[in-house]
Amino acid sequence: MKLSRTLAAVPFRAVLLAFLGLSASSVAACQSSEPRAARAPEATSATTTATAPKNEASSPKEDGLAHALDAVVDNAIASQAIVGGVVVVVRDGHVVYHRAAGLADREAARPVQEDTVFRLASMTKPLVSATALALVDEGVLKLDDPVTKYLPTFKPKLANGKQPVITVRQLLTHTSGLDYGMEKATAAPFHRAHASNGIDRPGLSLEENLSRLNQVPLLFEPGTKWNYSMSTDVLGGVVAKASGLSLPEAVQKFVTGPLAMKATGFAPPTPSERLAIPYADGSPRPSRMNDGQVVPFYTSNITFAPSRLFDSRSYPSGGGGMIGTADDYVRFLETVRTGGGTILKPATAKAMIENQVGDVDVTAAGPAYGWSFGFAVQKKQDPSTPSNVGTFYWGGVYGNSFFVDPVAKLTVVVLTNTAVAGMAGPFPDAVKKAVYAAK
Repeated sequence: MKLSRTLAAVPFRAVLLAFLGLSASSVAACQSSEPRAARAPEATSATTTATAPKNEASSPKEDGLAHALDAVVDNAIASQAIVGGVVVVVRDGHVVYHRAAGLADREAARPVQEDTVFRLASMTKPLVSATALALVDEGVLKLDDPVTKYLPTFKPKLANGKQPVITVRQLLTHTSGLDYGMEKATAAPFHRAHASNGIDRPGLSLEENLSRLNQVPLLFEPGTKWNYSMSTDVLGGVVAKASGLSLPEAVQKFVTGPLAMKATGFAPPTPSERLAIPYADGSPRPSRMNDGQVVPFYTSNITFAPSRLFDSRSYPSGGGGMIGTADDYVRFLETVRTGGGTILKPATAKAMIENQVGDVDVTAAGPAYGWSFGFAVQKKQDPSTPSNVGTFYWGGVYGNSFFVDPVAKLTVVVLTNTAVAGMAGPFPDAVKKAVYAAK
C-alpha cells in the first residue's frame, strides 16, 4: 500500500525549502523520495501478536485517505505550524496510514523517523492509569481505597480547613479536588507553593512535591466536581507504594513490557539521537525550547523544562513524564479498544473507556464529554465533531494527540515536537477531519 508521494510531487517544494532554509538534500532526508507502504508495529512476542495492527492491501478509499493526510502533513510542515511529527491511522486493526515528516532536530537537519521518540506529556496519564487498573485486577489496589493508605502524609485540605478523604477512584477520574496550576495566575496557591506539574521545575522528588501540594487548598469536596489536575502524579505515587516497585518499573511490568512497547518509558532513549528536540510555538516559526520556556496556552501560559527528562533527581511524573513512539502508543490504544489483551481484564478495559463521572461537567473537554479511568469520553453526539458516541481521546502539551472511535474501529495517533500546536492547533483538527472525510 503506497502512502507517501515523492517530494517532487509536492507542489510547494520551493516554499518548504525557503521556510526551512535547508538544501534540497536535507529536505529529501525528511521525506523519502521513494513511495513506501504503511506498516504495522512489529509484534515481538506471542503475547502481543493479537493486539498488533495488521497490514492489508491498498484500496481506493485508503489511497484517498493517504492523499488527504499527505496534504495536511505537508501543509503543516511547509507553513511551519509544526517542525516534525508522525501520524498513524489504524482502521479495524489495520494500519492504513503511517507517515513521518519534518525534522526531529531542525538545527542539525535531523529528520523525523517512524521510530522517533517524543515527549508524551499528558499522554503519560492513560499508561499510568492502566497500570493502576492492572493492580486493581491483581487485587493489590482497590478503587475506593483512601489515598492515605499508600501515601499517609498526603492530606491536602479544603479552603475551610476540612480534611476530606481522597480515593484512588477520584484520582483516576480527576474528581479529587486537586489543582494543576497550568491555567492559573502566578499568584494562585499552586504557584505560591512552588509545586511542579511534572513538566517543569527539575530536581524535585515526589515526596517534596507532595509536601508542596499539601499546601494547596483543594478546589472542592472530592467526588463532587471535575478538574484536570495533579491527580495522576499522585496516582503514580500510589502505584509505586502498592506495587512495591518504582513507578517506571510498575508501568513496565504491567503495561509497556507485556505490550513490547520498548521505546516507551521515563528514561531518555538510547541512543539519545532518537529523541525529538522540542520546539515552542512562535512567529515566524517555532523556537527551539529551553528550560523556563513560557508558551501561551489558551488564556494563560505553560512553563516547560525539557531538561527534566535527563535529571535523575526529578521524580517520574505519572501525569507527564514519559516518552515514546507513535507505534508503541498505537499498540496500547488498540489493546484497550479491543478488550485489554494481556494487560487488563475485559471488564476493566471496558470501564477504562466508559464515562465514570455521570453528568459532572468535564470543562476541559466540553459539554458532550465525560471522563473515564484515563480519557475524555464522548457521551453524546456532538455537531462540532464527526466522531461517534464512545470516542475517547486526549493529548499532551509537548505537541501530541490521539483519538479512538470504537464504533468506527478507528485509532489515530499524532505525535509532534511542537508545543502546543501539535496538540491543540489546526494541525490535529485537520488530521481528524481528513480521516473522517475518507470514511
